[in-house]
Amino acid sequence: MSGSSVQTTPFDENDREAEVVTFGCRLNLVESEAIARGARASGAQNLVVVNTCAVTAESVRQARQAIRRLHRERPQAEIVVTGCAAQIDREAFERLNGVTRVIGNARKEDAAANVSPPQSFDFAMRQKAIGAGEETTRGFLAIQNGCDHRCTFCVIPFGRGPSRSAHPAEIVAEARRLVSAGKREIVLTGVDLTSYGSDIGDGWTLGRLTRLLLSELGNLERLRLSSIDCVEADAELVACLAEDARFAPHLHLSLQSGDDLILKRMKRRHSRADAIKFCQDARAACPDIVFGADFIVGFPTETEEMFRRTLQMVEECGLTHLHVFPFSPRPHTPAARMPQVAPQLAKERASRLREAGQRSLERHLTAQYGKRLSILAERGGMGRAPDFTPAHTPSALPGAMVDMIVTGHDGRALTGAYQAA
Repeated sequence: MSGSSVQTTPFDENDREAEVVTFGCRLNLVESEAIARGARASGAQNLVVVNTCAVTAESVRQARQAIRRLHRERPQAEIVVTGCAAQIDREAFERLNGVTRVIGNARKEDAAANVSPPQSFDFAMRQKAIGAGEETTRGFLAIQNGCDHRCTFCVIPFGRGPSRSAHPAEIVAEARRLVSAGKREIVLTGVDLTSYGSDIGDGWTLGRLTRLLLSELGNLERLRLSSIDCVEADAELVACLAEDARFAPHLHLSLQSGDDLILKRMKRRHSRADAIKFCQDARAACPDIVFGADFIVGFPTETEEMFRRTLQMVEECGLTHLHVFPFSPRPHTPAARMPQVAPQLAKERASRLREAGQRSLERHLTAQYGKRLSILAERGGMGRAPDFTPAHTPSALPGAMVDMIVTGHDGRALTGAYQAA
């Protein structure tokens, strides 16, 4: 899983209906939509659900700040807090003024219920397939939750528990629902997506599930994956890239570092060579593939030489879309007790890595000149090509699929002439 963001609903003083405020990853957004559906179904009134994130200290600070603001603006509202930060530090959120309930991740879909749910913070429940798409132009399908690994920088296993996979039949049914609702693209998401199937046996892997979905959903136009772990990706997954053009030629990799010693101290499961070989193998199967990657810079003990090895990964793996984060020590993690890199130095390295990523993106955008691409239009006059390249679609309706002849770019997105597909 990658990144931390916030999605809020603007407050209208005359509006007392339920509101969901979301921080963090795509999985949180999918789950928040399920909470919102439950709120609408139950007719919940004067309720605010805050779905928190714990991936960085800043995301936790923003959640607490939002709760204080919401209590000031809606002093009569019931504020229910859930998500990873609430799971990890329940008491801290219970102490905030205005908070009426704190609910663990395992029962977050009960957040809009008008009853106090059982106090379930132990992740004993089976993972369900959760589809979302009402508020977006593509459908998101959560197929996996939790993580069995213990990277030294990460608190997410404390917030999400062990890896749990949804049943394949349930996933196919939910995917059909999304396609029937008009979603032209489905994105599979989870905490540790490439661990899919390890807990249900019978030979299930992410690759096998991907092939099943492409086979069963003949009217699905595009299937995409969220962040994956390259060392866990199975051969069948890579083979799908070569076999079906509907499988989006874009993989976002959880790399985190390009230095072997830092990777070892992070307790990652891949080496620098593993990452490079995976990119080479995937590109051999699908020459047009585009890679994104997550990186943490300024990890404890990282030297300038170690950082330069990470910087070199942009070229050696051919990375285009980067998510870069300065290291943020999290409580209860081994990395928080290691010798720290100065925060300002970590920020400076993050800036340099982002600049390298921007140069790579611009080269990729330039290489698209003259190509005819199928673009899924989104809100705000933007859209995405199959390889996740952003494109300007100023007059296309959200959800429309348009054909674009690329004529240029503005440094961040493609421009060109287009028509409805």
